[in-house]
Amino acid sequence: MAKRVAVIGSGVSGLTSIKCCLDEGLQPTCFERSDDIGGLWRFTEKVEEGRASIYRSVITNSSKEMSCFSDFPMPEHFPNFLHNTKFLEYLKLYAKNFDLLKYIQFKTTVISVRKCQDFSTTGQWIVVTESNGKQVSDTFDAVMVCIGHHRESYVPLQSFPGIEKFKGQYFHSRQYKTPEGFEGKTILVVGMGNSASDIAVELCQRAAQVYLSTRGGSWVISRVYDNGYPWDTVIHTRYSNLIRSFLPWTLLKWVTEKKMNEWFDHENYGLSLTSSLALMKEQVFNDDLPSRILCGSVVVKPVVKEFTETSAIFEDGTVMENVDVVIFATGYSFSFPFLEESVIKVENNQAPLYKHVFPPQLEKPSLAVIGLIQPLGPIMPTAELQARWATRVFKGKWMGKMFGTSRSQTLQTDHIEYLDELAEGSGAKPKIFSLLLTDPRLALLIFFGPCSPFQFRLTGPGRWDGARNAILTCKERIIKPTKTRVVHSSSNHSSISYLFMMFSQMHTCVPHARVSPYLTRGGCSSS
Repeated sequence: MAKRVAVIGSGVSGLTSIKCCLDEGLQPTCFERSDDIGGLWRFTEKVEEGRASIYRSVITNSSKEMSCFSDFPMPEHFPNFLHNTKFLEYLKLYAKNFDLLKYIQFKTTVISVRKCQDFSTTGQWIVVTESNGKQVSDTFDAVMVCIGHHRESYVPLQSFPGIEKFKGQYFHSRQYKTPEGFEGKTILVVGMGNSASDIAVELCQRAAQVYLSTRGGSWVISRVYDNGYPWDTVIHTRYSNLIRSFLPWTLLKWVTEKKMNEWFDHENYGLSLTSSLALMKEQVFNDDLPSRILCGSVVVKPVVKEFTETSAIFEDGTVMENVDVVIFATGYSFSFPFLEESVIKVENNQAPLYKHVFPPQLEKPSLAVIGLIQPLGPIMPTAELQARWATRVFKGKWMGKMFGTSRSQTLQTDHIEYLDELAEGSGAKPKIFSLLLTDPRLALLIFFGPCSPFQFRLTGPGRWDGARNAILTCKERIIKPTKTRVVHSSSNHSSISYLFMMFSQMHTCVPHARVSPYLTRGGCSSS
C-alpha cells in the first residue's frame, strides 16, 4: 500500500510536492486554506489572513527559463519576466498537465500536526484539519510543509520612536495593493528591498512626493543584462560560479562594485552600501528607480530617527514635514502554528533544518519543509529539488548520514551549489565530464550557459527525455517574445554564438542576488 503524504499549501512548493509524491508512487493529499492554487502568486483585492499578499503590479525578478519547473518549460511566447497573472497561468498549466487538482482539498485549514504515539517506529503523523466548521483527524506516513515565509508581516515599531504619535496613515507593505487613493500625498517608504523600490516607483507617479528611507543602501540592477539577455541567464552559470569561488575576497569585492556601478554610480544616488558586507547584501531589481531618483520624484533618505505627529526626522538631522503615509517594507516573520516547538522551534526568524528541509532531531525523517529558503536565485527549481529529495527519503530510497550536528539556520543559500547538493542526494546532478565525451555540445552549454532547471532532468530518477532539447533551445525561447519584428542580419546567431557570448562574461562574475522567494517576486527585506 502506498504511503500517504499530507501536503500543506498549494503554491509553488505545494504543487511540485504533489507531483514529486506521484512520481515516487506516494499518495498525496494537499490541504489548501483558500479556494484556489497559486499561493503568493494569486493576487487578491484584499489581504487574506494566513496567506501571502502581493500588489497588483508584481512581476517576477527571475526569468522564465530559470523559474520554470524542470520538466515543464514555460510556453515560448511567454515574456521573459512575468506579471503575477501570467505566472499564475503557468502554475495552472502545470497543475492541469500533471492532473494535480484532484489531490487538493480547498478551503481546508490545517489545525495541528502532531506525532503518533508510536512515531519512533512508524514515523506517522496525526493531521487535524478544519473545513466548513468541521474538524477531521487523519493519519499520514509523512508531511510536507509548503507554506512559505511571506505570511506574517514584520514591523519593528520599537525601532521608530514617536510612531505612536504619528497622525498620518502607516502600514506594512503587505497591505499595499494599488496606487489608487494616494494621489497628491507625501509618502515615506521605509526599506530598500524589492517591494520598497517597486512601491516607491509606482506611487511617485500619483503622489506629490515619495521618500525612500534606507539603512544601508543596496545594489540596484536592471533585469536587462549584458547583450540584452535576462540578468540571471548571464550571472547564474556554472562557469561564473567557479570563477567567483576562486577569486580572493578583496578582488571579488572590487569586481562586484565595478560591475554594479556600470549602470549608474550608486554613491551619487545615495544608494551605495555602507556595510563591509556589501557582497552579502541583496540586490534590488528595478529598471525605473534610478530614473525616478534622477527626476526627483523619489528622494533617497537615511534611516528614520524618530517620528512626530506630522513629520519624520532622519539620522542626518534632516526633517520631512507633512508626511501623509508611511509604508513599512521591513520584511516578514515566519512560524509553524500547527506544529509543536519540539518538532521545529523558530528563534530569531531562523529554523534549524538539515539542508533547509528536515528537522534534525526527529527519530524518523518523515516531515519535510519545502520552500522555506531564500536561494540566491529562483525558488521554483530549488523547491522542486527539495521535494524530489524529500519524497525519495520518504520512500526509503536515500538515507545516508542525514542527521547530525550540521544545521542550516539561515534561509539564504548559494543558488547553484545548493541545487547540486540536493540533486546529488536525489541522483539528478548532471555529469558534465561524462557528457564532454558523449555530448560535448550539451556539456559546454551546461557549464557556460544558464544553469537552468532542465539540467537536473538529464539523469537519475525522474529523468525527462525533453531535458536535452530544452537546454539546447534556451536561447530561442528567450528571444521569441522580444523579437516580434524580424530584422534580417548576416550574423550567425546560433546556440554556439550564444555559448561564446556567455564565455566572454568573466567580468560579470559577481555574487548572486540575495532575493526573496522569490521568491522571484518583489522582496521585502528590511534595509
